[in-house]
Amino acid sequence: MKLYHSPLSGHSHRARLFLALLGLDYEAIEVDLAHGAHKAADYLRINRFGEVPVLEDDGAFIPDSNAILVYLAKKTGATDWLPEDPLVAARVQRWLSVAAGKVAYGPCAARLVTVFGYKLDAAEAIERSHQLLKVLDGELAEATWIAATPKPSIADVALYSYVDRAPEGNVDLAPYPHVRAWLRRVEALPGFVPLQKTRVGLAA
Repeated sequence: MKLYHSPLSGHSHRARLFLALLGLDYEAIEVDLAHGAHKAADYLRINRFGEVPVLEDDGAFIPDSNAILVYLAKKTGATDWLPEDPLVAARVQRWLSVAAGKVAYGPCAARLVTVFGYKLDAAEAIERSHQLLKVLDGELAEATWIAATPKPSIADVALYSYVDRAPEGNVDLAPYPHVRAWLRRVEALPGFVPLQKTRVGLAA
């Protein structure tokens, strides 16, 4: 396996984290986003959106971090991470959708402003982040893992990176004790690897 990634990308970290939690060996190939390597013709052949990460496995290319989580869970038969039960699988999918939507437009967007210099409305992204975190905190007040599974699922992997690094985007996690406790539970999992830290925002 090869993983095309960027070390500061939370989307890339989702894939790296799950590969590590599964104990899978892979070759990490860093894509130089700063110099536009993700927009080069050879890279666009494996991901037409020009985004990271992309997983290469047995000649197949799997773009998109959440798609990579599903692929790895299915390929390895990791039904603890992606349960077969229809209702539980639907709960996991719900949070994958949150990761692709509300997380992307909340803590991810807020961090894009401070870490990468994106010209986005920081105040709006921070407000969206707090709206999301209030919901997450309520959910995690009643469940150990976000999809109410007995063990962690790929939903927890999908949400972790940008929620943990929300302070880099000036989003304060102090008001959300259940979220913070959940972050520590994820970090205690065997094989856990962190996302590279950046000294910006509230983390400066």
